[in-house]
Amino acid sequence: MGLKKTTVMVDEEYLETIKAAAAREGRPESEYFREAFKIAALRAQRWSGEWDIPALALGGRVGEEEVRSAVEEAANRKYRHPGGAA
Repeated sequence: MGLKKTTVMVDEEYLETIKAAAAREGRPESEYFREAFKIAALRAQRWSGEWDIPALALGGRVGEEEVRSAVEEAANRKYRHPGGAA
């Protein structure tokens, strides 16, 4: 995708933040603005048609207590790391 030059008005505070980050990280300021435009464009994008999102059949309504219990169980679960002990 080709690049096109444009002019954008931004708050001075935001510009100073970008300038400081660019200097600190050794990146051009323009990279930050391209990244911001990309994020904004993705958020603004709309897709036509239906999404093919599968429905979950859980056998009935899942209540607050079931959710809390599952979260607590997962939080307290000990996971084994590959090649090492839990």
